[in-house]
Amino acid sequence: MKDIIDIISSNSDIIHGNPVSEIEIQKAEEILKVKFFEDYSCYVKNFGCMAIDGREFTGISKLPNYDVVTITTTQKQYNGNIPSDWYVVEQLNIDGIVIWQSSTGEIYQTGSNTEPLKICDSFTEYISQL
Repeated sequence: MKDIIDIISSNSDIIHGNPVSEIEIQKAEEILKVKFFEDYSCYVKNFGCMAIDGREFTGISKLPNYDVVTITTTQKQYNGNIPSDWYVVEQLNIDGIVIWQSSTGEIYQTGSNTEPLKICDSFTEYISQL
């Protein structure tokens, strides 16, 4: 399977933020009390945050609509079915659909206060399907 950086870099319709440091990643993890899975950490370290083909993905950003800490904190208030070690990777803004990653890497989808549905084994797999 291709590496997350190769997959993202090969997309011609990408807008991304700035790379972030390990310290910034650790600070976000500490605030959320989670450990980002390795593919998400690698993506954030290299791109900060991104939009691909109009779809916005969380990361570490000063812009609140891209910031994983801000979005995860808000979304966890809306859905009591979310385990504490999950964080938002994409907020679709369609019918309350939110895409989450567990600290073990799996990707889940929820709607407005719905039970999570596993949709991919990793963020890498999820991004490669775009």
